[in-house]
Amino acid sequence: MGKTAVVLQPSYLPWSGYMAQMDQSDVFVIYDLAQFDSHGWRNRNRIKTAQGTQWLTVPTFKSTFQTIKDVLIDNSDNWATKHLKSIKQNYSRSKYYEMYIPIFEDVYSKQWKYLLDLDMAFILKIKDVLSINAEVKYSSDLNPEGNRITKLIDICIKIGATEFLEGHAGKGYLQGEGEQLFKDNGIKLTYQDYNHPVYPQLYGEFVSHLSVIDLLFNCGKESLNIIRKGA
Repeated sequence: MGKTAVVLQPSYLPWSGYMAQMDQSDVFVIYDLAQFDSHGWRNRNRIKTAQGTQWLTVPTFKSTFQTIKDVLIDNSDNWATKHLKSIKQNYSRSKYYEMYIPIFEDVYSKQWKYLLDLDMAFILKIKDVLSINAEVKYSSDLNPEGNRITKLIDICIKIGATEFLEGHAGKGYLQGEGEQLFKDNGIKLTYQDYNHPVYPQLYGEFVSHLSVIDLLFNCGKESLNIIRKGA
């Protein structure tokens, strides 16, 4: 049987759509060779508070060019304590707080040097509590060759994938030539069009596109079923 591959950059406390792509894949490849963007989702995400949304941002050392796997965390500021405090303050009244808060206490109790290691600690723990079965690999271990598009094809070939699932935004650079290249290599290209599901939240009107931890604290073991409604 063929395998479905997803290739995504790591994310700090990723959103539900990220976990939906992981759930739909057989092999989930962390693209850690991409250039780090400090204004992206590698080192930050949002939670919900009584005053609105709040960013949780991991401070990093700046460099002119660095791949995600090489990004160092700036531990001079006590960011981990602040993030844990924010999560506790804003989710202590959630239905499943006691079930999941030990995950955050454990991860934040450790001293992290590399951003990738921190991101993956959370991603893998969230994967486990959601019971997602995808195999996780790293692009740096696969050493893909070519340009932006042919590297994705090379990854698919190296892991034996016959289908590649791309996020909706990927249409912008894959349509046309990219789609033909996948076809020429015998790889089916499909796009995810994620419709964010609505679920019970604290603090009034529903807010979408938060970190998936908001869903976990509010919906517990039903979280994966809710995620799948949007896929």
